[in-house]
Amino acid sequence: MGSLKNFVTPLHKATSRDVLARMIDDKVACMLKAKEYEFDYWDGDRRFGYGGYKYLAGRWKPVAQALIDTYGLKAGSRVLDVGCGKGFLLYEMQLLEPGLEIVGFDISKHGLASGHPDLKANLFTHRAQDPYPFEDKSFDLVISLATLHNLRIFELQTALSEIQRVGKQGYIMLESYRNEQELFNVQCWALTCESFFDQEEWIWLYKHFGYTGDYEFIYFE
Repeated sequence: MGSLKNFVTPLHKATSRDVLARMIDDKVACMLKAKEYEFDYWDGDRRFGYGGYKYLAGRWKPVAQALIDTYGLKAGSRVLDVGCGKGFLLYEMQLLEPGLEIVGFDISKHGLASGHPDLKANLFTHRAQDPYPFEDKSFDLVISLATLHNLRIFELQTALSEIQRVGKQGYIMLESYRNEQELFNVQCWALTCESFFDQEEWIWLYKHFGYTGDYEFIYFE
């Protein structure tokens, strides 16, 4: 089993969120719209998701640098992003190390179509819970950020097994909680989450499904 990382948490904490306002804003209808994972989720009103997910130069640079340094990535290294969205993190990684071979997939047609123009050729439509069209250990690193908590437990088994199968190293970040307040907050805020597990439950699931890579949790404190 890998180790707990702290790559995304500083970025996550930099954004303030009114969790109670989201809970009382016709949340069930907003959840249904968000789970379409199309325009409204990415670039529509904030009540449906990101409220406009644009490329901001350098925003993901610290995370990209941490991934490159931690996992020894260099020219020729292959990286797969499971649930890549618009691919902004992959783009920042490629800016730092132009020789990287990067690939990403997502279920959102709008997200992929709105990706950085220099990256679109490397992205394709696919579900995280379906078998991946790659050979065993064909990537030096497989990453997945804020995606796997959107799967149900039987879908997690396939996703984690596939990440383990195709990657020599792995890093997964998702939403979790450590106490009742954080559980309440994430339930208020999350629109697409299907698996609400605390950090110990997630680690147990990783071991149970054979995932041996690194991991990170973001919390709504």
